[in-house]
Amino acid sequence: MPRSFADRLPLAHVPVDRDHASRADPGVFDRPAMRFLVLERGAALLDEHGGLALVERDALPPDALLVYLGVTLEPAAGAPAGTPVSAAVVDHADEPYTPGPGGRFGDLRRLVATLGPRDAALYAHALAMANWHAAHPFSPRTGEPTVPASAGWTRHGADGRELFPRTDPAVIVGVTDAADRLLLGRNAAWPADRYSLLAGFVEPGESLEAAVVREVHEEAGIRVVEPRYLGSQPWPFPASLMLGFRARVDPAAAELAPDGTEILDLRWFTRDEILAGVVALPGRASIAHAIIADWAGAEIPDGS
Repeated sequence: MPRSFADRLPLAHVPVDRDHASRADPGVFDRPAMRFLVLERGAALLDEHGGLALVERDALPPDALLVYLGVTLEPAAGAPAGTPVSAAVVDHADEPYTPGPGGRFGDLRRLVATLGPRDAALYAHALAMANWHAAHPFSPRTGEPTVPASAGWTRHGADGRELFPRTDPAVIVGVTDAADRLLLGRNAAWPADRYSLLAGFVEPGESLEAAVVREVHEEAGIRVVEPRYLGSQPWPFPASLMLGFRARVDPAAAELAPDGTEILDLRWFTRDEILAGVVALPGRASIAHAIIADWAGAEIPDGS
């Protein structure tokens, strides 16, 4: 049976109850069953089997940044369903964090093919929150330091104002032509053989569909019609929500014209070319990989 588009999104599943009400509990991190996902510079602590290591609080540096993530809804190695889990960010702890026997740190983009849905969701959630805290040590209003509050879900300044986490919406689109070829572009920051879909952030006062049309025109010089929403998933690098679309090139569109700044090259690809691996494609963790595979109707090479 063909996979649904949602099944192709490894970071979109929700096997965790975020348990919003418990963020107001000042003792939430001291619950006996609480387990902690350890993050160091964006990498997560893994156990000897390659899954997330969920440790007890006494295994953490006392000055680790803690963020309550919620309660697991599914059983997995290391914790039954109903286990409360928090993130522990040890980047700036006074003492270096030393993993236990068999432990090591790993990166989300490389691990997503092997992590289960629970671990992938927890990791993406924790990383997004860690990135937000790292970007907001000072109040944008007063310039004074801020401190975590509400179980890590807000930061407070000396003036009492609260800062809340924000997510940046970005559209990403699989554009096809009359021959059902797929448009891929090469970003200026990538190797010469790496190609992906066109994408960009949604601007203020703009609908998602309008953002699709604008971004494709800005980066490729062509117009598209009938943007169709497919699905979304978080992308915590550092704080995006990727909104996937398909669209068709306008029959009256001009020739491809890469913007020359962000996109250096654009090409139309057939399914046979994609399945043959003629170019390096996005990694399995990304929604770009899912959109390309959905268009191809088959599994595609993993470019991670």
